[in-house]
Amino acid sequence: MQPNEITAILNLPISQELLARDLLRMAYVAKDGTPRNVPIAFTWNGSQIVVCTSKNAPKLPSLRQHPEVALTIDTEVHPPKILLIRGRAELEVVDGIPQEYLRMNGSYEMSPEQRVEWEAEVRSLYDGMVRIVITPTWVKLIDFETTLPTAVEELVRQRAERQRA
Repeated sequence: MQPNEITAILNLPISQELLARDLLRMAYVAKDGTPRNVPIAFTWNGSQIVVCTSKNAPKLPSLRQHPEVALTIDTEVHPPKILLIRGRAELEVVDGIPQEYLRMNGSYEMSPEQRVEWEAEVRSLYDGMVRIVITPTWVKLIDFETTLPTAVEELVRQRAERQRA
């Protein structure tokens, strides 16, 4: 998929709505070779997905060995809106707490006092974190109005051909 195609899809209003959500699901190949799919908080910086995790997270050795990931961001309503993203994870160990981590967790309802307590707890727990930066290499938006899953698109095409025959 060409970068301009990726950008065009990610700039659509529905994609932007999904990229503003709190959680995505990240699929990757685990250390034992089996698939894993984990929910994780994220932020969109305009061109990349950024997630942050502890320096001892089990996913890190796996991502170092197999950096390819598949992400899903979706809604819980019918019809669902689904943004599928594939990309390559780049890992960066950082001292302290990345601003992205504080931002991505800032959407939860907390009073200002709770926020101060939460941030103090986070800062006391982590001496550093790992930023996982994912640059999209492939994307698909499914809204069930203008776009469908590929297999369903194929069935629609086949039905139209049968009806023309």
